[in-house]
Amino acid sequence: MAEQTAEKKENFFIKHRKTTALVLGLAAAFGFAPSYAVLVTLCSLLAAFVLTDKMQNLRQAAAVGYWYGFGMFAAGFYWIGNALLIDVAAFGWLYPFALFGAGAFFGLFTIVPFMLWHQFSALGVWHKIVAFAAAWVLMEWVRSFILTGFPWNPLGSVFAFHPVWMQTASLWGVYGLSFLAVCLAGSLYVYCYGQKRGAVVFFAMLLFMMGFGAWRVGQYKPYAGEITVRLVQPSIPQQMKWKREILEENFAAYIEMSRQKPLTDIDFVIWGETAIPFDLDRDWRHLQQLKGAVPPQGYLIGGMVRFDGEKAYNSLYVFNEEGGVEGFYDKSHLVPFGEYIPLRKYLPEWIKPVAANMADFGAGKKYKNIKIGDYPIFGALICYEIIFPGEVVNPNERPSWLVVLSNDGWYGDSAGPYQHLAAAQMRAVEEGVTVVRSANSGISAVINPVGQVVASLPLNEEGILDVRLPHYLQISTFYSRCKNIPIFFSIVLILSALIIYVRLISANNTKNS
Repeated sequence: MAEQTAEKKENFFIKHRKTTALVLGLAAAFGFAPSYAVLVTLCSLLAAFVLTDKMQNLRQAAAVGYWYGFGMFAAGFYWIGNALLIDVAAFGWLYPFALFGAGAFFGLFTIVPFMLWHQFSALGVWHKIVAFAAAWVLMEWVRSFILTGFPWNPLGSVFAFHPVWMQTASLWGVYGLSFLAVCLAGSLYVYCYGQKRGAVVFFAMLLFMMGFGAWRVGQYKPYAGEITVRLVQPSIPQQMKWKREILEENFAAYIEMSRQKPLTDIDFVIWGETAIPFDLDRDWRHLQQLKGAVPPQGYLIGGMVRFDGEKAYNSLYVFNEEGGVEGFYDKSHLVPFGEYIPLRKYLPEWIKPVAANMADFGAGKKYKNIKIGDYPIFGALICYEIIFPGEVVNPNERPSWLVVLSNDGWYGDSAGPYQHLAAAQMRAVEEGVTVVRSANSGISAVINPVGQVVASLPLNEEGILDVRLPHYLQISTFYSRCKNIPIFFSIVLILSALIIYVRLISANNTKNS
């Protein structure tokens, strides 16, 4: 009787495989920030492996993969739609498209791994696990450049819940952590099918990650250095940020908050993305006001829209105490559908009136460093540029620290700002570099080279934060020297070897028959 009941349940899940895969994908999203239910994500992958085993052909396996990805990305990216609610009258009707569109599009990137799982099932359990892991990481990489890329929430970022568990990213980056995450789920799969070595592999990987992480964090000496920064987070609601009648008030709030405490011991006051609502290149009056927020013998770093002719740039500016510009950076990696419209002329007619309200920003020079006086050189990034693994540090002139200006006010009290912070922590570990993140509204923080948050301001909380940067602003990592080359070389090697192996077996079977 019990066997018949179990068989009925199994048949039910197989019959409703798309719904089952969708639910499993929704569960997988709980592993990302801020919940970090990593075991739930691993178990959802395990269950998806079992479900794929029951599929009779590649088409069915592809459907499982698509709906699993649909659920994971729709749940993981739900907060994107919040930006449309800033102006409900104009864009609110697009919210369902943003919510389900993320799952519909990004679900395409999880089809290939599930197809390979089905294709390599006859080779043996570890073959299909490794093939799935390699294909998963390969598709995460593809996701990083399609339509300029959106590598948000790679699977490896589930380990950002504690610096110790992130440290192997210093060897092979977040993509390597994604590979490990799949292999952890795969080893549970092996154990569930009666092979005890699955448990051995599972705990061996966990012990390696924990042991290496604890050792590396322990090697870093968290001494405070001589550079002091003041992060200013006014937490201005996005609905109020660009209202003409209160631009003066918002600007004054930044200046007033910057001066809440004496500026004499501050080296850098740092404001968020587009914190300066005026074109100070042409606006002498507001430039004079801004000087009140610059430390004596120090500097103010803030975001501003820069105009060059008719072209606008989302920029970072560095001002001295005289109001002079010491350096600037134009954002190079623009947000699709936020800062530019990809394939604008090919859009359907029904969406063109909405697209017409969105301007295209110009793209600046990538990997720009800024050198100010005797201070260590820093790299400049704006907002989501920090999410791109291997693309945040100048490869020819490595900066000592990174300044990231952001504004997560678009997304309200959601998972988005927490996931954004996790990405910044992951880049700090990969590159072994201090990250200073200042947000208009979000989570402003200083992150040391091993991913520890030295100090932070909570989401949507108004305040200032004075932090002495770490004495050791950067440390050497294998990843910072080799980037993604080792992990992708390994992936290509694995997939090539498996494909050749399958062909050899097929040729041998044909010959024997």
